[in-house]
Amino acid sequence: MKTDKRKVVLIGTGMVGMSYAYSLLNQNVCDELVLIDINRKRAEGEAMDLNHGLAFSASHMRIYAGDYEDCQDADIVVICAGVAQKEGESRLNLLKRNKEVFRSIVRPVTESGFNGLFLVATNPVDVMTRITYDLSGFNPRRVLGTGTALDTARLRYLLGGYLKVDPRNIHAYVIGEHGDSEFVPWSQAMVATRPIREIPEVENAFRMEELTRISEEVKGAAYKIIEAKTATYYGIGMAMTRITKAILGDENSVLTVSALLSGEYGQTGVFAGVPCIINQNGVQRVLTLKLTEEEQKQMEASCQVLRESFHGLEDS
Repeated sequence: MKTDKRKVVLIGTGMVGMSYAYSLLNQNVCDELVLIDINRKRAEGEAMDLNHGLAFSASHMRIYAGDYEDCQDADIVVICAGVAQKEGESRLNLLKRNKEVFRSIVRPVTESGFNGLFLVATNPVDVMTRITYDLSGFNPRRVLGTGTALDTARLRYLLGGYLKVDPRNIHAYVIGEHGDSEFVPWSQAMVATRPIREIPEVENAFRMEELTRISEEVKGAAYKIIEAKTATYYGIGMAMTRITKAILGDENSVLTVSALLSGEYGQTGVFAGVPCIINQNGVQRVLTLKLTEEEQKQMEASCQVLRESFHGLEDS
């Protein structure tokens, strides 16, 4: 990967894509940002709007509307394109409608000569990341999705409020499907180096019920936001920015992205949200948490949901 010019191509200039672009600009994450959309005029307008704010930022980013040929020398191609999630609609129900959209995107990207990393945000993100992997033929380390990165951030935010601890000092993860079968492996949740379940405030059964309530709140957060304002975009845009920074900065940071499992957690051939070390090569490796027997069953069930969804699509 080049270090002299950090180039990102964003495909899809809807609210998620533009929340990501706005976050990139404000955090000065890259040097060049290309916007691609089926509606070229919209991409041009979004680029113009962002450029007009450059004078108020610390960034010298070059921002413009482009075409798939612009992917050739990009470090990362980020896919946010797809049909919107409807109120009350599960992420998995979006699958068939979005597969055809991806067919029209991934092929021209790879035909451009693109040799960087794919970052997928379109829902249902785990399956769409698997589709991107299949369509591109790329090494799976170079294809990742946003996975449960946002869910994990939501969990830490809520736990921080409950325990009165800075969320940055809470080490807990949401893993599995980014959707209804995701779960929190509480056996691996820590405040600093101390397991959350050993903290006096949460030792009794009532307090554990509170932790269960928090995990359910995390799982239902997207539905509540969609009901209130029709879509979610700020949080995921910032999560995508964090992943992008880890890639472009070669950080070796641990983030819960959607990655291909090759034996980890006893699972193969499925993309799921798991803690991974992320650097300029993409997924450097998957970190396998030591799950309890019950948590392992939850992981197996979540991966089975994703596997059936993908194979069901192939059979349809």
